[in-house]
Amino acid sequence: MTNYEIKKDFSLLNNQNIAYLDSGATTQKPSYVINAVNKFYENENANPHRGAYQLSIKATEVYDEARAKVAKFINAKSSEEIVFTRNATESLNLLAYSYGLENIKKDDKIVLSIMEHHSNLVPWQYVAKKTGATLEYMYINNNGEISLEEIEKKIVPGVKIVGITQVSNVLGTINPVKEIVRKAHSIGAIVVVDASQSVPHMKVDVQDLDADFLVFSGHKMLSPLGIGVLYGKKNLLESLKPFLYGGDMIEYVYEQETTFAPVPTKFEAGTQNVGGAVGLSAAIDYLNSIGMENIEKIENSLMDYAMKRLSELDFITVYGPKELDKRASVISFNVNGVHPHDVASILDSENVCIRSGNHCAQPLLRYMGLDSTCRVSFYIYNTKEDIDRLINALLKTREIFANWIK
Repeated sequence: MTNYEIKKDFSLLNNQNIAYLDSGATTQKPSYVINAVNKFYENENANPHRGAYQLSIKATEVYDEARAKVAKFINAKSSEEIVFTRNATESLNLLAYSYGLENIKKDDKIVLSIMEHHSNLVPWQYVAKKTGATLEYMYINNNGEISLEEIEKKIVPGVKIVGITQVSNVLGTINPVKEIVRKAHSIGAIVVVDASQSVPHMKVDVQDLDADFLVFSGHKMLSPLGIGVLYGKKNLLESLKPFLYGGDMIEYVYEQETTFAPVPTKFEAGTQNVGGAVGLSAAIDYLNSIGMENIEKIENSLMDYAMKRLSELDFITVYGPKELDKRASVISFNVNGVHPHDVASILDSENVCIRSGNHCAQPLLRYMGLDSTCRVSFYIYNTKEDIDRLINALLKTREIFANWIK
C-alpha cells in the first residue's frame, strides 16, 4: 500500500485542500478508526467492569481486548503491564508521583536529555525540588545527537532515574535508547522512555529495549484524543502506589482503610475512556495492515525528498542530524531573518499546516541559542506533493520578506 492509497482513507485530508504537515502534534484519523469508535458508541457503550448485564460485559471485553492489543504491539510480556491514561503527559506524571516521590531521596540524581519534551522534564523538576535530589542533563553535540561519551559521563553511580525521549519532537533525532538503558541498569538506575514520537513510526519492542517504563499517546498514532499508554515492568508497577483514587481501582474499602486492585486496574480510577481505547485498538489494526516496516519506508522516502528540496533553498537553516538514518520524520528549520510565527502564518494562507514555536522544548531551544523554529512532521498519508506545496509556500515567504531574509 502506498501513501497515495493510504491518503484516501482520511476524510479530512480529502475534504480539505491542505497539506497537513503537523502530525508530530496530532495525526489525522482514518475512516477505519472513526467507524470503530462510532460502532462502540452506537452498539456497545456501557461502563466496563461494573455491570453483570450483557452490554457492560461487552464493554469490558472490548476494553480488555484493546489492552491486550497494545501489549502485543509493543511486545510487552503481558497486558497487565499496560496502563491506560489520558496521554503520555499523564503517564509521566503518574511515574513522577508514584515512583519518583516514593523512591528518590536527598542528593540522589535524576538525569534527562536536554531534548526532552516538557512533559518528561517538568514532573522530574518537581520531584527533584520536593526530595532534594539533583537534576542533571545529557547535552547534544553539533549534529543534534547525544554522544556515547556524554552517556558515560552523565549516567554514573548516584543516578536513580534516567528519562529519555526515543525520538526528539524537535530535531527528529533517534536516540540510542538501548545503550542508555544498558548503562543505567549497570549502575542500578531505572529508565523512563518517552516513545510518543517513535511508537507511531517504527517498530518498538519494550523487551528488546529493556525499558523499565515507556509512555506514548494514542492521538499521535491515528487514534482519538484522550487515550494514552503507560507500559511498566510488572514488578515495578506492583511496587508503585496509586496516583489517583476512587472507583474501580479498589479491592475493599472500609471506613478507615482501603486495599487496592491488582495492576493495572489500581492505576485506572474512575470510568475510563473506553471509546478511546477502542479507537487505539483500531489504529493498531490499521497500522498493522500497512506494516511498520512499510511505514518506515514511506516516511524515509518523504524525509529524503523533503531534505533534498529544503537544501535547494539558500535562505533556510535546518536543524538536527544530517544523516537520514539518525532521524525520524520531523524537520525543524528557520527562514533566515523571519520569525517562525510569521512563516507559519504565510504558509497557512497557502493551506500548508506546520507548527511554529518552541514545541514544548524550551531548554533544548535555549541550549541551541534559538527562541523558536518552524517544524514539519510527516506521516503515512503525506505525499511528495505536500512537500512541493511547502517549498512553494516558502518561496512565497521569501518574496514577501525579501528585505529581511539574509
